[in-house]
Amino acid sequence: MEIIRFAELKAQPWRNGGGVTRELAGHPVAASSRNSTEQDGGRDWRVSIADVSKAGAFSAFPGMDRVLTVIDGELLLLTVDGAEHPLEKYRPFRFSGDADSAGALPTGDIRGLFVLTRTGAFKGYTSIIELSKKRAHPVFEGQFGILLQGQATVGPGTAGTEPGADAGAGAGTAPAAAVEPRTLDQYDAVVGSDATTPEILGRGFLAVVSIDRVAE
Repeated sequence: MEIIRFAELKAQPWRNGGGVTRELAGHPVAASSRNSTEQDGGRDWRVSIADVSKAGAFSAFPGMDRVLTVIDGELLLLTVDGAEHPLEKYRPFRFSGDADSAGALPTGDIRGLFVLTRTGAFKGYTSIIELSKKRAHPVFEGQFGILLQGQATVGPGTAGTEPGADAGAGAGTAPAAAVEPRTLDQYDAVVGSDATTPEILGRGFLAVVSIDRVAE
């Protein structure tokens, strides 16, 4: 069961000085992928959290798709190819990395969850769900569960195991019942798995990011 601790991530400044980005996860560009540039960091996909503190242009990512979700702050006015889109908190918005885009901050600084995927190779999705203390939310392979607000714990579940098998059991692995739930801090990310199927319980809001490979 893998947890990416937000507090341990290094902040990287934007080229235009308008904010900083912390990369939660990324996938190196495949040898078969084309149109990779230094600008996209050599990634087929990337999940990151950025602090936006200054209005201005967003960096272009040719050949990539983006999903942006405001996760802290009230409003981002995003202009994409001349069209203005008011992005409220917890409302994912998809746009092309090729587009001429810029952001304005009418209500102050914001923090955004960015999902970047190479067009034609991967497709990214972001969903915002409300957590429950009674019904655990599973995180499957190809997904990340990111705690946005509230309190939550994560433990290995049973959704990915065969009937009669111990969840998480295997060579050198303790049964699920023997694994203590681990506390999540704000913006920590749980890496999904079909083997142990991590399950999140708590109160608050969770971003579920899915990275799907596009069939050839």
